[in-house]
This record gives sequence, structure tokens and C-alpha cells, in this order.
Amino acid sequence: MKKEIFIRSTVWLLACMAATSLSAQEPLAIDLNGALEIAMSENPVVKVADQEIVKKKYAKKGAYATLFPQINFTGDYGRTLKKQIMYMDFDLGGSTEIPGAEMPDMSGGIEVGRSNNWSLGFTAGMPLVNASLWKSLSISALDVELAVELARSSKIEMALQVKKSFFGVLLANDSYRVFKESYDNAMKNYLDIEHKYGQGLVAEYDLIRADVSVRNVEPSLLQAENLVTLAKWQLKALLGMDLSQPITCEGRLTDYRAELFADYLSADTSLEENTSLRQLDLQAGLLKHTLDMQKYDFLPTLSLTGLYQWNAMNNDFRFGDYRWNPYSMIGLSLSIPVFSGGSRLNKVKQTQVSIHQLALQREDAVRNLQLAIKQYLDDMRTCIKRFDAAQKGVEQAERGYAIARKRYSAGSGTLLEMNDAELAMTQARLNFNQSIYDYMIAKSEMEKIVGKQTYKQ
Repeated sequence: MKKEIFIRSTVWLLACMAATSLSAQEPLAIDLNGALEIAMSENPVVKVADQEIVKKKYAKKGAYATLFPQINFTGDYGRTLKKQIMYMDFDLGGSTEIPGAEMPDMSGGIEVGRSNNWSLGFTAGMPLVNASLWKSLSISALDVELAVELARSSKIEMALQVKKSFFGVLLANDSYRVFKESYDNAMKNYLDIEHKYGQGLVAEYDLIRADVSVRNVEPSLLQAENLVTLAKWQLKALLGMDLSQPITCEGRLTDYRAELFADYLSADTSLEENTSLRQLDLQAGLLKHTLDMQKYDFLPTLSLTGLYQWNAMNNDFRFGDYRWNPYSMIGLSLSIPVFSGGSRLNKVKQTQVSIHQLALQREDAVRNLQLAIKQYLDDMRTCIKRFDAAQKGVEQAERGYAIARKRYSAGSGTLLEMNDAELAMTQARLNFNQSIYDYMIAKSEMEKIVGKQTYKQ
């Protein structure tokens, strides 16, 4: 028994310590601009895109390095397994015979060379005329531009996801407030009816219905609370934050209702900044430069080469006795392409087809983007109408609930009327918040399509 009491006390103490630790951690207050700034600096996807730019810049520097002389130090060793045989013919014509001299027998040949062959030195090379190489430098520059545009695309996409998540948190918060107010009203009505029932002023049926109304709201309230937690988790994941870090999203959806009409009337529908079209244009530029580079492969190339080496040959490994003989050379290397089996010509034709394909893809992309813009504009217009209707609906529903409550208190109305009025008011408030949320999402989608940047660089 004592052991069980000790275990329960320990568990209770640990629970208290954990609760104290969580309460000591102050929640981080974040508004929309703050969320966007955090995402642009902490989200891994954005960091990867920024690192890709750095990588492409290094690749560009590496491409320019090919224009400079390439100097290498080389060392070679060769072991002769079978020496080369050299044959020599002597024809002295008899007139130059030397008395007493014997001519060597050359019929078996003479072995040439030594067993160990050593070579140390420097080699250098530098392109002088290479049109294809020069054109590849412009391709490297376009690669950097494409990486920058891809990074911008990642940030625009990330901004859209952060906005959706942030507005999702605001919608969840507002929905929770609506259900919390509905729960408070139901509980207030229950307590009032319970008091009247104790005085014999209302029937037991009314008390039961009031109790059922409270219990019917509880699941919706708990679900709304859970949705708030899930929405915050999603937002923290996008911001690259620890999921255990408590946050509060500042503001309400009603703070953005002033933007509904102004943003719709001044909506920018130009596709000049659209990142997808910009990427297609940069890819088209890369293909055109690639085509020029492939055509330049038909032109001759000229390179400067040179070397300075020390050579040594010996039959043993007594390095101190080696005699190192210097050897140097400088020259030009001219290469004129004559025949390659049609590979260069086929590469040119293949690139030309790719350019035509990309042009068709861009044309189709423009049509789809224009269609998307019209759809989002229509969604925004519909949301404005829904907002106007929902706003009037909330006003009427609140007025109806107040009237139904007074009628029931006066004894001229029924509990059913008051519950119906409460339900209508709750639904009207949810529709009001949902209309603002849907408008802000459609607006955010529109900003992504037109390539509008709503975050700090």
C-alpha cells in the first residue's frame, strides 16, 4: 500500500513539474508578415533553393577557369619486361677496312633501353580558339539565372503555403470562438432553465432539451479545439519551428474584411512576373545557346600545349647514380572536325525539336494560367457576395436569437424556437468567417500565379 502511494505521489510530482515547465515557456506571438519572414529564413526548402544558387555560381566560376592555362605535375614509371631489339646493317664497301679490326656480328640485333624508365615534369595546355567552349560560358550564366528563378519560385510557393496555414489557424481560432460562445449560451440557458425548473416554472422536458443542447455542442467545441492545434502544428512545420514551441497567431479573419473590395478591384492579372513562364523562357534561352554551341562543334579548334620533363633510365634502383636528362617542348594543336558519323548533326536537330516543344509548352502554359486567373477572379467575386450575404445573415441571426430568448423568458416562446435561433446564429457566424477565409485563399492563389512577392527579400 505504501509503495502504491509513493508511485502515485511521484507521478503527480512529475506531472506538476511538466505543467510548470510548459507554463513557463511563453508563447511566441506571430502575425502574417512575421510568419512569412520566418519561413523565408528558416524553412529547409527555401534554404536548399538558396544553396542551389551558390552551387550554380561556383559552377559558373569553374566554367570560366577552362579559359586559363591548365598546369599539371606528372610522374611516370615504366618497367621494361622485354627490351626492344634493334638491327643495324654495316656496309663499309671494303675501301675503309682497317687492318686487324674485326667487324661485330649484327645479325642477332642489339637490345635497346634499360629496365627502369622514369619521367617527371610539368605539362601545360590552354585553348586559343574554341568557339564551343566560349559559348558554354554563356550557358553557365543562364544556369545561375535559372537557379535564382527557381529559388524565387520556391519562395513564392512557400509564401502561399504559409498564408494558407496562417489563415487556417485564424479560421480555426474564429470557429472555436463561435462554438465556445454557442456552448456558453447553451450552458447559460441550461442553468437558467434548471433554476426555473427548481421553482416549478418550466417542464422537465425543457430541462432535458437544454441539457441535450449543451451536450450536442461539446463535440463541436472539442473538434474545433483540436483543429486549432493541428493548424498550428502545420504552420510551425512550415516555419521550421519546433512543434513543442507554443505560438499565438495575432489577428482575426475579420481584420481582413476591409481588403475584400479594394483588392478585387485592383487585382493585377499580368503574367510578366509569373515564375513558371520565366523558367520556360530561361530554359528556351539555354536551349538556344546549346544549339549555337553544337553548331560551333563543326568549327576548328586551336590549343597551345607545352611540357618540361626530366627523364632517367637505369637497370637498378640506385637513385643517387641516376642521370636526369631535361626535355622541353611547346607547340600548337589544331583540330578540324571532318566526319563523326552524323552525331553532331543529329544533336543539332534534336535540340531544334526541343526548342519547338518548349515553345508549345509555353503557349499551353499561358492558356492554363489565364484560365486559372479567371477562375480565381470569379472565386473572389463569389466570396464577396457570400461575405455580404453572411454579414447580413449574422446581423439578422443575432437579432432573431435575442428575440427568441426574450420570448422564452416571457413565456410566449418555446425552447425549440430559441434552440433554432441559436443554431442559425452559429451557422451564420461560421459562414461569415468562411467567406473571408475563402477570399483570402483565392487572393493568395492569384498572387502566386502573377508572381507577386508579398515577403521581404
